[in-house]
Amino acid sequence: MTYQSTSQQKQHFLIVEDDKGRWEISLTEPSYSLGRSPDCDIRLRSQFVSRHHATLVRFVKDDGQSYYRILDGDGKGRPSANGLRINGRKVQGCDLKHGDEVVFSPQVVAVYQYRQRDEFTTQPGNDPFDITLIDPAMMINDDDITEFQ
Repeated sequence: MTYQSTSQQKQHFLIVEDDKGRWEISLTEPSYSLGRSPDCDIRLRSQFVSRHHATLVRFVKDDGQSYYRILDGDGKGRPSANGLRINGRKVQGCDLKHGDEVVFSPQVVAVYQYRQRDEFTTQPGNDPFDITLIDPAMMINDDDITEFQ
C-alpha cells in the first residue's frame, strides 16, 4: 500500500500585469525593489511607473509566519511620482494581505497572494492499484518468436 503524507507550505506571490503582459513572481527574498529601472528586483514596464516606485520588505511575526509590507518609493525616503493605491486607497505603506490589489499606474497592477501549497510525499509500498507503464516497443510480437527445432 502506498502512503501519502501531506506537508503544507504557505508561499507569497505577486501577480503583476503591466504593458508587456502578466506574470507571477514567487516572493522568497527579504526585500524587493519595484520600478521601471533595470536595477530593480521586480521590473515594472510602463512609462507611468517611477524608476524606483516601491519596496517590498518581509517581516516575521512572533508565531513564525511571515508577511510582506509594501512601501512607496525607493525605501530610502524618496517617494514615487504617482504613489501607491492599495485596494483603491492611496497609501504610503501597507502590510499586505491575501488578495490585496496594488496599483502603480493606470496600466500596472499587482495582486498579492499568500497561498497554501500542499506537497504529497509518497513512500514505496505494495499498492494493488499501482500500475507500471510498459513501453509498447518492449512488447514481443508473435513474428519475433522463433521456435527451436
